[in-house]
Amino acid sequence: MAASTTPDRSRRSERSRVAILTATRDLIGEVGYAKLTIEAIAARAGVGKQTIYRWWPSKGAVVFDSLLALSERPDGGGIELPDTGDIDADLKAVLRATAAEFSDPGFEAPIRALNTEIINDPELAAVYREKMERPIREAKLRRLRGAREAGQLAADADLDLLADMLYAPLTQRWLLRSGPLDDDFADALVDAALRAFRP
Repeated sequence: MAASTTPDRSRRSERSRVAILTATRDLIGEVGYAKLTIEAIAARAGVGKQTIYRWWPSKGAVVFDSLLALSERPDGGGIELPDTGDIDADLKAVLRATAAEFSDPGFEAPIRALNTEIINDPELAAVYREKMERPIREAKLRRLRGAREAGQLAADADLDLLADMLYAPLTQRWLLRSGPLDDDFADALVDAALRAFRP
């Protein structure tokens, strides 16, 4: 039986999508968001400009998907925080990893670019909340609920407030470049926040 010579369009499309998202992240790191253009992304990815416009309505949308792709799991599973049974250790591991990401120039540049676009593009902001912020928030709250059920947090602990207290200072320091984002800062945030919500 002869092998089919019909090209697999889905495989070709996926290759193009991955090339575009990778090119977007690379170019932001090299030239910055202000100088990033759809033309440059297309040239780097080896696709036509119209291919990008067919899949994304704006530069900000491409940047968003380039970041979203970093959190895609090969098994298609959702976002989960570590659960070793020790809420202190688990939160410190997560906040240390978050601080490290914010300090990584290759990761930080697209995040800053995305934040700039979200401020000015309500449609992109809505997509961001739906596809990235909400799943991440739900994962945080699931882990905190588990700790509350295990008696590691007060029974009446406001978990939304606790999540904000853990992450908002980290985000603020990163946003304003007002201090180091290191393990010591991440650990101090966890210690201070959990102290307020212990049983």
